[in-house]
Amino acid sequence: MSSNAGIQELMQAETRASQIVAEARVGRGDRLKQAKQEADQVIAQFRSEKEVEFNTKLLSVGGSDSQGSAALKSETEREMHLQKQQFEQNSSKALQVLLAKCCEVDLEVPAARIRSAQKAAM
Repeated sequence: MSSNAGIQELMQAETRASQIVAEARVGRGDRLKQAKQEADQVIAQFRSEKEVEFNTKLLSVGGSDSQGSAALKSETEREMHLQKQQFEQNSSKALQVLLAKCCEVDLEVPAARIRSAQKAAM
């Protein structure tokens, strides 16, 4: 009987481990979705701040002055190009960091959980 009980316990542990892995996979997908949503929010906020800054500069230079407007537009284009370059350079690094963190699944069962399961079995 004790060998059957041991086999049953192993099967239950395997089932629990499968459930933990499945939950981790679902959690990873949820974390990726959440990270994308948060990034979209940050981008939208940054864009709105820059638009306000642009409009403020445009008004301070004078909207009717075509030279000032052209200079401001060229400066804006230059800054946008620089930011796009920085994005291209850093996007793969940022993606790798996010994926590395999302894919880390610790399969080791903590000693405290093992002890509590052993106490519960007694």
